[in-house]
Amino acid sequence: MTHQYTELRRELETLTTEAFRPELAEIDRMPTLEIARIMNGEDATVPAAVAGQLPAIAAAIDGIAARMERGGRLVYAGAGTAGRLGVLDASECPPTFNTTPGCEVVGLIAGGPDAMVTSIEGAEDSKELAAADLSALRVTALDAVVGISASGRTPYAVGAVEHARTVGALTIGLSCNAGSQLAAAADHGIEVVVGPELVSGSTRLKSGTAQKLVLNMLSTITMIRLGKTFGNLMVDVRASNEKLRARSRRIVAQATGADDAAIEAALTATDGEVKQAILTLLAGVDAATAGRLLADSRGHLRAALNPSHPS
Repeated sequence: MTHQYTELRRELETLTTEAFRPELAEIDRMPTLEIARIMNGEDATVPAAVAGQLPAIAAAIDGIAARMERGGRLVYAGAGTAGRLGVLDASECPPTFNTTPGCEVVGLIAGGPDAMVTSIEGAEDSKELAAADLSALRVTALDAVVGISASGRTPYAVGAVEHARTVGALTIGLSCNAGSQLAAAADHGIEVVVGPELVSGSTRLKSGTAQKLVLNMLSTITMIRLGKTFGNLMVDVRASNEKLRARSRRIVAQATGADDAAIEAALTATDGEVKQAILTLLAGVDAATAGRLLADSRGHLRAALNPSHPS
């Protein structure tokens, strides 16, 4: 057991995310404002690190969108902070892009839902657990699986990618260390190297911010590619509360320039479906025809508006 921990310690010492910063050894004695300034300066370096990975991110997105266009899913898998960020991103897709909860974009965290708020001992150390979780989802070659791990060595994330590859799924490895096991195991490796953390080893800081930025890109740009937006408007938004119902009317107004009465009539006729309502107004068709045109264009509003020139 001692040998096992010695080897793990040596491995961790090679990771930039785990490095100790002696220049911050007295940070607990600094004024609060000075700590805040240092932390803000650290955070400001993250977007540049993400920018260096944009070609890899774009290639991954194109692969994800191609799979989802054929009915596949986007599945995130991670442990601890990385897993929570994946679950968060997945949970925000239904209200934003009208995806089916738990079906089109799925977040897996080592240890299951309880791990969102409680540390589940040993869960992140099991490749077998990741394989079992993906098997329970019946992951296939149609799906895309994103393993997320700041260190790039977390067995759960690496195991998820390795299992996904055995069934032919597209695999993406998102980490914050160069030359990671996770990137090596995946079809697309995305390594956002943000350097040592303000609090040594606390990868919920810069690493977590970097992962959140990349996950925002993966899901949002994939949804744009799938026709879930019209320009930069969320035309597939699900109006599940008063704020979103008001936003739906605003989106239809921005897309069409129609007056309030016409917008209300269109939304009533289409049972509140924003994309369909926009099509009735811009194309001058009834709700049934709008529904058929959207079905024929696989939900792409621009293609439905110009069926002879698909987007």
